[in-house]
This record gives sequence, C-alpha cells and structure tokens, in this order.
Amino acid sequence: MTISYGFGTEVAGGFDAVVGRVIEALKQEGFGVLTDIDVAATLEKKLNQKMPPYRILGACNPPLAHRAIMAEPSIGLLLPCNVVVREDAAGKIQVEFMDPDAVLKLVDRPEIAELAREVRQRLERVMNNI
Repeated sequence: MTISYGFGTEVAGGFDAVVGRVIEALKQEGFGVLTDIDVAATLEKKLNQKMPPYRILGACNPPLAHRAIMAEPSIGLLLPCNVVVREDAAGKIQVEFMDPDAVLKLVDRPEIAELAREVRQRLERVMNNI
C-alpha cells in the first residue's frame, strides 16, 4: 500500500480472525482498542448498501497519548491511531495503519515528531506480527 498518510499489508486468514490477530498484536505493543466501527454494517443499516467487511479500530496507547496531550492539548483532534481491516475487491484482507509521522507533522513540534516516530515503530511491529 502506498499512500502518504498510511501503511499496511495483506494478511492471510478469515476476516474476523485477522481482526482478532490485529487486536492482540496491538495489545502486545501497549495499545487498546477504544473504538471499533463496523463500517459495512453501518452502511447496510443506514443506507441499505452492501459492501465487503470493513472495520476501523481506534487504537490508543495511554502512556503515549498522555505524553502527546501534555505536550499539545489540542492533539486529541488527531487521535486515536486508526487501523483499518478491510476485505478488498479480490477478497483479500488488507490491514492499514494511520501513519503517525505523516499526521502528526501537522503539529510541527520536535517533541511530537519524536513521539510520532515511536508510535510508528510500534505500529510497524504490530504489522509485522499479524
């Protein structure tokens, strides 16, 4: 996947199993899932539109979030770190991570840039462990 605001990988396995693996790998890096948005179910219910499975997990590492908020109180507008698990048109499961380096550049503060690098390293380890 090549987009300026994220990175990801294709993961073998069933959709629900991959979601479980992602949540467990996030936990191993100190992240909890604060939100779990089932986009496909919501669009079917609200718009009567079917789409392949698509979930947005709002991941948060409390110590890192605390550091960020203490350095820049309004940074909550850019949190949590979103992780998308989706089935693509070919039936493959894609797992995509918001790139904290790209998103947190908006803040333009050295201490936030350092924190963004640490968060990205953790998310890359999550990606490599699913």
